Amino acid sequence: MRKDMTGRRDGMSKQGRDSYQGIGLVWWVAFAVFVIDQLSKIWVVHVMDLATRLSVDVLPPYLNFRMAWNYGINFGLLAGDAPQTRWILISVALGIVLFVTVWMRRDPPGLLGLISGGMLIGGALGNVLDRVLYGAVADFLNMSCCGIDNPFAFNIADIAIFAGAFGLVLFPGGKKGA
Repeated sequence: MRKDMTGRRDGMSKQGRDSYQGIGLVWWVAFAVFVIDQLSKIWVVHVMDLATRLSVDVLPPYLNFRMAWNYGINFGLLAGDAPQTRWILISVALGIVLFVTVWMRRDPPGLLGLISGGMLIGGALGNVLDRVLYGAVADFLNMSCCGIDNPFAFNIADIAIFAGAFGLVLFPGGKKGA
């Protein structure tokens, strides 16, 4: 690599290089989450034909596959199969992806914060693709325990979104040397 007159490579400061490398990690994690989420949905919904079978007991009662098309957000809130609801939720998710991307670029947190940002972005994009392809999010994981029958289903993207948001609360970063 060439150095400029200040001794910096390609004129980019160390902070700029670190930020660039950090956003690269965010996008690799997002890509991995997105691929795992989509492959799990293809496998369970289409290959195992859960869309038709509706239910498969995997490790009852702890883990079951229960097909649920979520037209809203968590637990079916804001559910409605009106086209405008679908596109509003897609827009909100893409807005969150943009916000987190800008945040990770401008004020990169530590390693765990970058991974958390990538998890949130990958999960959000996985659910966006579902809404574009199916008009709803494909949820299929159902877990119950200890006599409590959980009526809700979720997916890998939902887990990543929750874990990513939780991680960003715990590891938000922040300017150093204030």
